[in-house]
Amino acid sequence: MRNTYTVAQVTTYIKNMFIQDFFLKSISVKGEVSNCKYHPSGHIYFSLKDGSAVMPCVMFASSRRGLAFRMKDGDKVIVTGAVSVYERDGRYQLYAKEISLEGAGALYERYLALKSELEEMGMFAAEYKQPIPGYVKKLGVVTAPTGAAIQDIRNIALRRNPYIQIILYPALVQGEGAAMSIVKGIQMLDAADVDVIIVGRGGGSIEDLWAFNEEIVARAIFECRTPVISAVGHETDFTIADFVADLRAPTPSAAAELAVNDFRSVLERISGYRDRIHRAMWNRLDMTLGRYEQMKTRLQYLGPENQLREKRQYALDMENRLQTGMEQILVANRHILSIYLERFEGLSPLRKLNQGFSYVSDLEDKTITSVHQVKAGDRIMIAVTDGSINAQVCDTREVVRI
Repeated sequence: MRNTYTVAQVTTYIKNMFIQDFFLKSISVKGEVSNCKYHPSGHIYFSLKDGSAVMPCVMFASSRRGLAFRMKDGDKVIVTGAVSVYERDGRYQLYAKEISLEGAGALYERYLALKSELEEMGMFAAEYKQPIPGYVKKLGVVTAPTGAAIQDIRNIALRRNPYIQIILYPALVQGEGAAMSIVKGIQMLDAADVDVIIVGRGGGSIEDLWAFNEEIVARAIFECRTPVISAVGHETDFTIADFVADLRAPTPSAAAELAVNDFRSVLERISGYRDRIHRAMWNRLDMTLGRYEQMKTRLQYLGPENQLREKRQYALDMENRLQTGMEQILVANRHILSIYLERFEGLSPLRKLNQGFSYVSDLEDKTITSVHQVKAGDRIMIAVTDGSINAQVCDTREVVRI
């Protein structure tokens, strides 16, 4: 009877055959990229094709450090990895570990080796990076005189600051002698005492940009006393010069924006500072005037003239209080005196005399109040209202009180 197997068993058997094949464990395949998709997880799915066949490929996110450029459909690449079977779909595919552009593999290896060597030497270290000046007066540019890079730099720099001076060193940026030309440009502009140097060019292939991967260019940038901005290629292009430079710009246009401060924003800041100073001065003046008025008031209050006025007013108040008090005392005493006068008037002998009474005394002015004090024949004086009467006692008679 014929043996029967499941699909999974057959697929697993085929996968084991791939795994056991030493040739397929590490293989480099060249072709054109198609259906390239960057998954949100970080994996890259694509296909390699030539005129006769198509091979599905995948590069996992953990292997993307072996990719130095952003891959797109139509790129001619060399993919190194292992061929195995994806059991779920029952198809084989190439699991990529490294991807390089076709024709640039050797250059890319040289690039990685030099990058690693210079990094170990500390030429990429952050502590050696110089700060870019905030306000640049003289801008040095090392690039081709006829390329689009210098036009972009000029247009943007002059738009941001029409007073800036741009000094161009017309260098070769591609081909034989380009690296030495770039080095000479950096050295001459460094000696010209410019504020910032932009070194760069437009985009291109790795071969076109190779002059900026040369060690002599990297050392010239590292040894330059003037801050250097690297602006080579497009945003996805990285060269050795980018890592050594004090600042990397994704494009020449961006380099001009990073190097040259916007003149209008500076004027706006100055205007803002001027307004703040004016407000601060007026506020300070208002505070000073307020303190002046306060001190003036205190001086007027504490001054001799005011003190004399205060003392004079106090003396007047005390005088008024004393006079008022005296008047009140006099009124009170007059009232008491009038009461006493009324009382004394009731007791006054004259009043008694006026009422018909008289005052009797002997010749020695002793008051006679009893019949026993006189006898017949004594001389007495009788005081009446309008005078006195000299009389003689004829007889006395005693009144008996019941």
